[in-house]
Amino acid sequence: MDTVDTLLDEREIRTVLLRYCRGIDRMDRDLVRSCYHPDATDSHGSFSGTVDEFLEWAWRLLGRYTTTMHYLGNLLVEFDPDRPGWARSEAYGVAVHRTDDGEPRGNLTVGFRFIDDFARRGARGWRISRRVATTEWVRADRVEDRWPIPSGMPTGRRDGADPVYAPPA
Repeated sequence: MDTVDTLLDEREIRTVLLRYCRGIDRMDRDLVRSCYHPDATDSHGSFSGTVDEFLEWAWRLLGRYTTTMHYLGNLLVEFDPDRPGWARSEAYGVAVHRTDDGEPRGNLTVGFRFIDDFARRGARGWRISRRVATTEWVRADRVEDRWPIPSGMPTGRRDGADPVYAPPA
């Protein structure tokens, strides 16, 4: 049976994963970096390296897109009673990548999993210490199949001017 502390730890890990998705989609490099311990590693598709190397690689790729949206679904967090302060999570997700041109490589929907080792270290709390991102499937979407967003409708931004960063009303 889960204790309250275990449930709080799982919630903190879930929040780190959601903050990561926000940081990627809003291109908030500091937010993404804050999800990792400084000495963490990431294996992500064709990339494998440190957090700062990952950020450089990811920002080059993200710059190709007009928008991205990462969704997390199934999430399992497992704690090892023999390793306090360590957990492994597996998160299933779908990432949508869009550009304004019709190139298939710029308009992808990707099914993925994040397999993360988390460590709880002092005041920083739970952060990713090692990530392996798997690609489960990829679909290229046709630009001509999109429905246009009506003019004047609020849309998301990939910077600090996104509504999520606005001060509270």
